[in-house]
Amino acid sequence: MNTDVLRAPQAQALRHVAALSSGPALDAELRVTLNFHPDRRVRGRRTVLEALAEDGVYRSQFVTGTSNGGLTAHPGGDRWRWESRIFGGAYDEAPAHERPVYGALNFRRKPIGGAPRFGSAHFRLRTEAQARTTFCYPDSFLEPSDFGVAGAGARLIVLAEADAQDALDDYIEAQVHGPVRFDRDVEALVLDPSHRGTEVEAAAGRLGCPVEWHPGFRLAVEELRRHPDYRGREFVELGAEIAVDGWLDPRILGEAAGEGGLHDSQALKRVWHYLARFGAGSEA
Repeated sequence: MNTDVLRAPQAQALRHVAALSSGPALDAELRVTLNFHPDRRVRGRRTVLEALAEDGVYRSQFVTGTSNGGLTAHPGGDRWRWESRIFGGAYDEAPAHERPVYGALNFRRKPIGGAPRFGSAHFRLRTEAQARTTFCYPDSFLEPSDFGVAGAGARLIVLAEADAQDALDDYIEAQVHGPVRFDRDVEALVLDPSHRGTEVEAAAGRLGCPVEWHPGFRLAVEELRRHPDYRGREFVELGAEIAVDGWLDPRILGEAAGEGGLHDSQALKRVWHYLARFGAGSEA
């Protein structure tokens, strides 16, 4: 997508962040990825991936009202305030569908995407997406002062590589401006192998982009119990409760999330953190 066709707020946001950025350009071979949970339910009915297949475009939290992070995307909310600060007020009066979508620069070239904290699957965007993407380090909720764009973003990688972050916090946030269409902007949808043969794979086939599979997330309850202090013993016990034959994977966790509110969504998010942190394969 050529940046010349961006809407006025989007172009303004890019210019604002570019003025705050300095240093060498990013490696054009690096990819922006959008991590998400494909099997979570939207308003209790369709899965996220089914909704995306029907829409044909990736939507921001301001449109969907769903997120794998905090739910603060509304006027006056934290997400609204962070965006106003980072983008110089460019989106303050813009309609929700014109706001950016969030992902990460996969500077470590992980097959599980740049920010697995936010989901087991990811869209890997084409290299052209860099031209309309802004970056910050650390995450925008920490109100960072270091920003980048494609032409001046390599300094953020230096900062991230020098920072002793937990594996789930080891990402450079990316904000993609302008619509992300699956048939035009996505190089591949990359799924966890636990979703083979499920409705997730069926929906993926309707997106109009290639589908790939990463090595997978899988965590034994025995290993889960070794880390009670990571997110809390109560979440270890919840993970052990929903495990199947002593194992957790994204499909099992997604099925637990869809059990009619039986489990608190925020508690399940903490269980996902365990699976993402300790259950990623050695190649991931």
